[in-house]
Amino acid sequence: MKSPLSKVLHPVAGIPMIKRVVQTAKDAGATEVRVVVGENEDLVRQVVEPMGAICFVQKEQKGTANAVLSAQIDSLEGVVVILNGDHPLIEPQDLKKIVKDFYESSGDLALVTLTVDDPGHYGRVVRHQGQIKAIVEFKDAGHEARKINEINTGIYAVRSEVLKEYLPLVKSENSQNEFYLTDLVTLASENRLKVEAIEASPHLAQGVNTQWELALVGKEIYRRKIKALMDEGVVVIDPDHTYVESTVRVGSGSVLFPNVHLKGLSQLGNRVVVESQSIINDSTLADGVVIKAGSSIEQSKISFRSQVGPYAHLRPGTEVGEDCKIGNFVELKKVKFGSRSKASHLTYLGDAIVGEDTNIGCGTITCNYAVDHKKYVTTIGNHVFVGSDTQFIAPVTVGDYAVIGSGSTITKNVPVRGLAVARGRQIIKENYVPKAPDQESEENK
Repeated sequence: MKSPLSKVLHPVAGIPMIKRVVQTAKDAGATEVRVVVGENEDLVRQVVEPMGAICFVQKEQKGTANAVLSAQIDSLEGVVVILNGDHPLIEPQDLKKIVKDFYESSGDLALVTLTVDDPGHYGRVVRHQGQIKAIVEFKDAGHEARKINEINTGIYAVRSEVLKEYLPLVKSENSQNEFYLTDLVTLASENRLKVEAIEASPHLAQGVNTQWELALVGKEIYRRKIKALMDEGVVVIDPDHTYVESTVRVGSGSVLFPNVHLKGLSQLGNRVVVESQSIINDSTLADGVVIKAGSSIEQSKISFRSQVGPYAHLRPGTEVGEDCKIGNFVELKKVKFGSRSKASHLTYLGDAIVGEDTNIGCGTITCNYAVDHKKYVTTIGNHVFVGSDTQFIAPVTVGDYAVIGSGSTITKNVPVRGLAVARGRQIIKENYVPKAPDQESEENK
């Protein structure tokens, strides 16, 4: 991957790939999920242990058989499914089918295989008279073996007693001097155990070893999500250039323009419109909300039929009421913005409470961060008119129906129905600028 980040922690469509694999196992009904960790152990633990997975450390990187052996297999019971942490495209229904097919085969060991035109560097499945005899890794395969088109996906189902008996017998007699899990197939075959192949869908073989492959699997997961949304009545204008993470919910009749990115636990109601270049993260949008182009919404709530943007920024802790207008180049941070209020353009409101039916003029700012490094609250009531280019020096409170004159710097509370004007008096001095000689001669003509 040529990255300081552990491969399995790289995000695929917003979620670390190891988290996707663990979640798939849980959703498929696994009674226990064990994760073998090596490098970046602490970071991997932080991702999978909150999901209920149990981590086991492979102290030395001695191959896949050694990795599985590190998971304390003596305590396993029933059917064991072995998955790769870098195969994020596997889905719960895939895993359920593998387990179902394994039970129906009454086998001892099953490997998931795929027949392809170009087997590349995958391990080859070697058969004799139709029976599986071995898996040969590409690096150890001879010329004839490399002609085989049936490949090993790296996914196995095995009875726990078979795993316990034969896995410790795997040896490291190969070019890498590693203990290959694939050698378990050879041992099972040699001991006349029933080894079966379960035919896979192509996506099960798609692992991630490069940044290019990471982008490809991410694109596929985005495609699946977009397809599911469109099946539920969401309008996606350009499916190839719309990015919705799998944890996001979008109501029917909503419209997503190209280059929209919906992230995290965002929930969009019905008939929501999100225009191009907008990013919405961990936010809730009620029915009928319109997000205009280039807006960024983070950990915020927007109520029924409100409009945001273009080029607006709603930062964490912001709550916008119904039928509001948050216009272009407006930034809100930790603001409760009342229903039917407006901040139409070029405004910053931070740590503020704004009432209903209030108009915030262009260029208004709340000065919420003080020299003592603390943040203070500005409270603006209902039906307030705030003129353009106003600064509120928090903490300050403006009563209902008050009017703030344009260009004011408000440092004191304003009473209900009061008028506050805090600006220098206009002074005019005539002929303040002396005339240039050419102007005087022109006037004397």
